[in-house]
Amino acid sequence: MDTMRDRFIATTSQLLDEDPRLALVLAEISRAGFDRAERAHPDRVVNVGIREQLLVGAGAGMALTGLRPIVHTFASFLVERPFEQVKLDFGHQGVGGVLVSAGASYDWPAGGFTHMSPGDVALLDTLDGWTVHVPGHPDEAEALLREAAAGDGRVYVRLSVQTNDRARPVGSGTGFSVVREGTGGVVIAVGPMLDNVLAATDGLDVTVLYATTVRPFDGAGLRRAAGGHGVADVVVVEPYLAGTSTAAANDALAELPHRVLGLGVGRAELRKYGEMDEHLAAHGLDARGLRERIGAFLRR
Repeated sequence: MDTMRDRFIATTSQLLDEDPRLALVLAEISRAGFDRAERAHPDRVVNVGIREQLLVGAGAGMALTGLRPIVHTFASFLVERPFEQVKLDFGHQGVGGVLVSAGASYDWPAGGFTHMSPGDVALLDTLDGWTVHVPGHPDEAEALLREAAAGDGRVYVRLSVQTNDRARPVGSGTGFSVVREGTGGVVIAVGPMLDNVLAATDGLDVTVLYATTVRPFDGAGLRRAAGGHGVADVVVVEPYLAGTSTAAANDALAELPHRVLGLGVGRAELRKYGEMDEHLAAHGLDARGLRERIGAFLRR
């Protein structure tokens, strides 16, 4: 199976051929994959070099001319390093574009902490008007990218090498989908967390919701799943900073007695490279760690 990043390159190259409104801005990362697209569309495929503030500013400038920019690099260099440009050049100027990241929270541990971005979604959450997609499979990444490219708003698509075994129907109008139904609580699995959540909750009487679009947050879908069970016990499992969506879940359940547990990447920096699976286990996001923490929360 190809990776989400492979699918992004193939899909974006095709979209550039089909839609003259689209432009692509790169900062060296993934440039080799776009060689053909750069030759075919030299006026709409721009590599600015290792200049991430310019990367975002150039994309927003293209948007001001009427183009639909797709802006791409690692998450830490796309959201964290040029955050002021994301806030001002896109948000303050009121223009749209598609930010597509790679690297996620710790896809490439050997790259060190500079290439890890567990706080990207939480940081974007401080800004108004961003749609955030977190696909869990290359097919989902393609569908969400196509939707984002065809629109006009500000969209962040967060890609990862971690994937679920199979794709599920996605789209900003889909909301949270019900994967498993139960009466003892609700577990929201975001993007590539779904397979581990399903393994962790096997045999537990819980509803499992699957989320690939996390902003806007599907509060109505959560209320439907949680309503009618007395006190609503909700666990949100996200592949980025733990607690990023707990406020949104609390707001959605304001009219119901409820408890919310946010599971995700911890704030403590892990200073050993290791492999991605070791980072998942260290943050308690493997099936075993999730089983222990979800079970303990629901038993209280």
